Amino acid sequence: MNDKITEIVKKITALEQELREELLKEESKGRFTIVKGKIRFDEETLRRQQEALIGLFRYLAEAPLLYVITAPVIYSVVIPALLLDLFVMTYQAINFRVYKIPRVRRRDYLVFDRHYLGYLNVIEKFNCMYCSYFNGLMAFVTEVAARTELFWCPIKHAKKVAYRHRYYHQFLDYGNQENYHQVIQKIRKEIGSKIRND
Repeated sequence: MNDKITEIVKKITALEQELREELLKEESKGRFTIVKGKIRFDEETLRRQQEALIGLFRYLAEAPLLYVITAPVIYSVVIPALLLDLFVMTYQAINFRVYKIPRVRRRDYLVFDRHYLGYLNVIEKFNCMYCSYFNGLMAFVTEVAARTELFWCPIKHAKKVAYRHRYYHQFLDYGNQENYHQVIQKIRKEIGSKIRND
């Protein structure tokens, strides 16, 4: 990859981090604070949240029938999700140690904090936990897969891909066989710094 592309990627990464920090400031502005990992609301916010709460019986009574009927289909996906979670944790625990790939911290991806919201009833909190688990799991699995690809097959695609993970820019250009085996060995030796610096 040429120096200009590398420099642009570094700028984008720095801007993404700055954006994340600014969004967090804006999202939390006056609404909550985080103390020792716990979400804290002021009294006025708590009062307004309680006023916005729709009780369980009203929530169920007003739920569209098709939502209720299709709910078991949504929740059934938890079975393959749990299996995927177990397999990927096992895969990473074994293979990443062997290949000296820095392990992905699962807790960074599976975040459960919506249950602190006083305007959600029990079903809404359960739904939020389910979505947090499933989407966090997919992000965790994607990161594990991305690190695996960086180690084993860091070659860009010839065709356009809809999603590029954060290591993709480090990959070798498609069809560039120059020193391929030497470059891949270098990537493998430096994989720890490549992941920490990204």
